[in-house]
Amino acid sequence: MSDARIAKVISVQVGLPKTIGNEGSSDPMDQVWTTGFFKEPTSRLLWLSKTNLDGDGQADLENHGGPEKAVNVYPIEHYSYWVDALGLALPRGSFGENFTIEGVLESDACIGDIFEVGESLVQVSQPRQPCWKLARRWRVKDLAVRVQETGRTGWYFRVLREGHVQAGSRLLLVERPFPRWTVAAANTVMHQDRENILLARDLSECAGLSSRWRSKLRQRVVTGTIENTSSRLDGPSGGRK
Repeated sequence: MSDARIAKVISVQVGLPKTIGNEGSSDPMDQVWTTGFFKEPTSRLLWLSKTNLDGDGQADLENHGGPEKAVNVYPIEHYSYWVDALGLALPRGSFGENFTIEGVLESDACIGDIFEVGESLVQVSQPRQPCWKLARRWRVKDLAVRVQETGRTGWYFRVLREGHVQAGSRLLLVERPFPRWTVAAANTVMHQDRENILLARDLSECAGLSSRWRSKLRQRVVTGTIENTSSRLDGPSGGRK
């Protein structure tokens, strides 16, 4: 972190699900789909509840949103990398994030970290696991895979105390209960060092980690099998998801 304990939310994005695309298109990138991925920046003071920011929503509530994924967070520091890699102009919110932040990376933030943001208190729950909608938004078929492989994933906050937040709010780290498990380290266990059952067991026992990630890791430990995430990364060719 640029400051050992303080960083900043430099922009806030919200948006409700909408249906876009062309009926009958043979191009998977142009087929009809419903998504809450398109977020617009706002300078308004917003209420952050246990499940969402006011004015925000998700189309696929099985995989997005909810108490353990209330806020999608992405570091602004990654943007220059992706602009160069993709050759695209990427405004804030390009990765579907609610908070574009400055001063904290995946190598800095730890699972279970508690931050004060505006009136609210939030906690890092898990790394963001990119899905096919990111690739489809930017018409780059392997973008979700590339985000995962580079570790530039961002992460999610759960909300411990509801309150108003706004662009410009500082991120003040108030507690770090699990310093071993940075977001980067958790990504490595889940996606790169997948055959290391001992690490999978250790991470699954981290009480600050989301229940979904803990369940996946426990299944890996018990069965000794590595789950296939390709469908989540590649996704359907189209449809209302």
